[in-house]
Amino acid sequence: MTPFSTVESMILFGLNVFGAIGYDIAASRGGWKIPEEVAAGINVTTGEPFIWAVSILPIVAAFFVINAAWGACILSRRQWKAGLYWVLAAFLWLGAVMIDFKHH
Repeated sequence: MTPFSTVESMILFGLNVFGAIGYDIAASRGGWKIPEEVAAGINVTTGEPFIWAVSILPIVAAFFVINAAWGACILSRRQWKAGLYWVLAAFLWLGAVMIDFKHH
């Protein structure tokens, strides 16, 4: 087994940054409230949750698999310094979800 370097973890963290940004872009197109409708008192929620879920599902599923494999590699190889980037990626995704949920 080769050690899981921090360089590889930095690359995966960078990939997660792009994924989190892509998540928020996809979520904004798929179900954030339109400010003009909110100002007019219109509160449409018929299909928005389904559109939102369909638009973010591929991104969330792909990064769940990537990050689960990344975490398994870190745990199996006991590369705790590389695990710092994995933890930072988890906080990054929490921030992206918080941004998304703030706009619903």
